[in-house]
Amino acid sequence: MRPLKIGILRTDAVRPELQARHGDYPAMFRALLHRAAGAGEQECPLRFRDLDVRRDDCPERFDDCDAWLITGSKHSVNDDADWIRRLEAFVRELDEHRQPLVGICFGQQLVARALGGEVAEQDWVLGVQRSRVLRTLPWMEPPMPAFSLISSHRDQVRSLPPGAQRIADSEACPIGGFVVGDHILCLQGHPEFRPEYAAALLESRRGQIDADRWRAAMASLAEPIDPDPVGRWILTFMQREWPA
Repeated sequence: MRPLKIGILRTDAVRPELQARHGDYPAMFRALLHRAAGAGEQECPLRFRDLDVRRDDCPERFDDCDAWLITGSKHSVNDDADWIRRLEAFVRELDEHRQPLVGICFGQQLVARALGGEVAEQDWVLGVQRSRVLRTLPWMEPPMPAFSLISSHRDQVRSLPPGAQRIADSEACPIGGFVVGDHILCLQGHPEFRPEYAAALLESRRGQIDADRWRAAMASLAEPIDPDPVGRWILTFMQREWPA
């Protein structure tokens, strides 16, 4: 495995009262990708640069890192915020130069909007969601007909940007993932979330969500999930070393 420098574009933070036990979002993604590389932090050839784009900590160049990842967020991509518009502009620059980019949850929605798709608010989608794979691409090793990840979102991609191809769907989320060329991969589910963190996040939102939906989401967290195979997909995609 060749060395890889990954820029994590942070768009939110874990609640302070949950960070001591669960860590923050960049740490969750580093753990996911270290497991995908099959190595611990010290011996792993992956290196990370964490940038909080909400705080104007923005990349200076599209090639400052070998690949980029946009995290999830409680914010909406349709919010009128300067940092969101700046991040969209950076996504367009990455697309123009075909630089590897992965968007997760809010990241998927932001990429879609930046490149000409549409994002709209829907009902809450929470807990473990099973997504069907609509097309198997060479970087999907191991190949799977479906995968389960934890979801936590209201906004969804309603229409894809020009040239994008849908790769996954679920009953609750018709656009569960998409690609643009061989350089952009987006997923609505959270491969970085563990059930323990999802349960703590749901508990913090008790009373903000319909009681039946909340209970169903909590119960679903006992179901099996597939973060590690999806993490390997993401890392292989970033490396761009899959067969033609």
